This record gives sequence, C-alpha cells and structure tokens, in this order.
Amino acid sequence: MEVDVLASGSSGNSVLVRSGGTAVLVDVGVSALQIKNRLECFDCVPEDVDAIFLTHEHSDHIRGLEVFLRRHHQAPVWTTRGTWSQVPVKTRTGGEIESGRDYPVGSLRVRAVATSHDAAEPVAYVFEDGMHRIAVCTDTGIFTNLLVQRLAGCDLLLIETNHDADMLRHGPYPWQLKQRIASRLGHLGNHQTEEALDQIKCTQLKGVVGLHLSAENNSTRLAVESLRRAMNGCIPVTAVPRTEMLRVSVGSSAVFETVPVPPKGY
Repeated sequence: MEVDVLASGSSGNSVLVRSGGTAVLVDVGVSALQIKNRLECFDCVPEDVDAIFLTHEHSDHIRGLEVFLRRHHQAPVWTTRGTWSQVPVKTRTGGEIESGRDYPVGSLRVRAVATSHDAAEPVAYVFEDGMHRIAVCTDTGIFTNLLVQRLAGCDLLLIETNHDADMLRHGPYPWQLKQRIASRLGHLGNHQTEEALDQIKCTQLKGVVGLHLSAENNSTRLAVESLRRAMNGCIPVTAVPRTEMLRVSVGSSAVFETVPVPPKGY
C-alpha cells in the first residue's frame, strides 16, 4: 500500500492512496494543474484516479475539483450529504456516503468517520486493502471517542498537527480567528494530537504523519517532536509542511520519502 501526500496545509490539501492498481484521491485542494504535476512526481496521471473522496467543502480541500474533473476525466466523487449541499460542483458519477459505512473501490474498502469542524458534515477516512489499514484525519477541533475507535488498529496514521498552542496564542492572527482554530470546531494542536495518539497507538501502528501544519502557528520541528513523544521513539514519524510532498510505502514497516514540490509552471 502506498500513500502520497500531494499537498498539506491551509493553502491546499490532497492525498493519494494506492493499492493493487486502485488509486483514490482524498480532496483536491490545489489547482488542477498542480494536482496533475504532483501526481506525475509519483508516477501517476489524473486518468489513473479511480475515485475522489472529499472530507468537507472548505476551499483548501476542493479548490481544484471542478477544473480537474472538466480537464481530465469524470472520476466518481463521493462525500457526505452535508458536504454535497455546500459544494458547487456537479458530477455524473459518485454520490453520497454515510459515516460508518464501508464503500468498495477496486481493491480498497473506504469508511468515512465523522469529525468536529465548522463545516456542513466533515469526515475523516479509513482505507483498507485486506492487508493494511491507513487513516487520513485532518480538520477536527477535538478527537472524539468515535475517532479513537475507528482509527485504532491502523498501520499508518496521517493526522492533523495544525498548531502549537503557544505560537497560536502569541501569534499574529486576530483574536477571533485564534478562538476559532482552538475551538471544538477548529483544528487539532500538537498537544491534542499527542494525547489522541496515546489512546490509539497499538502494535500494528508502523508510522505517523503530521498534516495540515500552520505556516504561522507551528513548525515541522515542533510537530515532529510532539509525535515522537507520543510514540516514545519506537516507530517512524514525520510532518509535511506546505513546501514538501511525501511518499509513504506501507508493508512490514512504513518507509518515508520526502519529495520536493514541483516548481510553478512545470
């Protein structure tokens, strides 16, 4: 199983999950051209994408969707009813999904899990291929008991490490925005992710990746330090800033490979 982080952060998010010839995109939060160029860095083309799953309707998760579908092909797009009610994109294939139900896509089985964010009906996703299980969980202000249950037993966790609490508190954002980020409908801070991992880490877990880092209120170093504390240094961890991409190969272990973002105009 391979997981490729194409984009991560408030400027755009997209993750590619592949197994057994099946390729699935989670979110299309950067331009269609960037998605195409970044896919090519991982030896993939847009026409290889079998389905797209949206976590929620915020622009940093759907920005490139309409043009991507129009320019390349009509891959099925799946998301919750609440998210569809806010997404101004119509597709010929795909449809609504419900949290807690399994959906087969080729060699993958996909399950949505409700998150806590200021969006219509946001979700995280768990992917299984019969051998491995991985989760993509960002944009949630709290880590609920449901998330703990659904993400337990994963081989790989891609999880939000949005901000450092002190950096957010003393940073440049207006107070109202700081309150939103730190609220139950905002984003997970490093300390919250560390606490969540204490609840869900298990013997199957082979690697943890921090996502959706704030460029103003966090650093890769602080996010990684927090993940390492949670894992006691026993398994590999990393965090992906907006200036990088990441390839993760999941087998008997998780192997990380940092990939540079292609230059604009590439």
